[in-house]
Amino acid sequence: MARGEDPQVGERIRAERTKRGISVRSLARSVEVSVSLISQIETGKCQPSVSTLLAITTALGVSIQDVFPLTDAPPAGLLTAAAPGAECPASAPPSLPALTPAEALTAVRRSSPVFRADEREVLRLDSGVTWERLGHVPGVQVDFMLVTYAPGATSSGAGLLMQHAGAEYAYLLEGELILTLGDEEQHLTVGQSVSFASSTPHRYRNDAPRPAVAVCLLSG
Repeated sequence: MARGEDPQVGERIRAERTKRGISVRSLARSVEVSVSLISQIETGKCQPSVSTLLAITTALGVSIQDVFPLTDAPPAGLLTAAAPGAECPASAPPSLPALTPAEALTAVRRSSPVFRADEREVLRLDSGVTWERLGHVPGVQVDFMLVTYAPGATSSGAGLLMQHAGAEYAYLLEGELILTLGDEEQHLTVGQSVSFASSTPHRYRNDAPRPAVAVCLLSG
């Protein structure tokens, strides 16, 4: 596991777990990892791998976007008004979707759909994988990210393949990636793209001596 650089990720995982009344032991059992590992992630002592984070968010019923670090706190009034399950204030349009804290923060911080490079929220995961959020439309379950795999980085350790809900799409901008998809390996080079159902066992790894950078979308 990588040393944690942003304890907020673990704090947000713990908040989502607590809100749902799920114990650390129960979450660890669902994700098939140790109780100690979940505790270390929640306290910011280490960061999960891509596969572990996807397993955690799946078990909690949340999106990846819900655990990106929050660099600022949105106004309490907005979060109160937008909290899932809460009644809308009389002045709020009834058609507005309930917002997660990350979505509420996005609504406060941006009046434009354009995301500048210095506004990206960054999530550094285990094994040299970095996710940068490129944008988000509240209420739409799509994670739109710039993903970097450092040399030797992999999405899941110990040769394991991962599966999760939805579909994913990737377009390689720099470097090379090896995609294991079911029983086959695909060698992705610059300019190539891939799309597949995320329920297919898969794993990304970078065997090249330079970073691999891709634009990725995870839907569902």
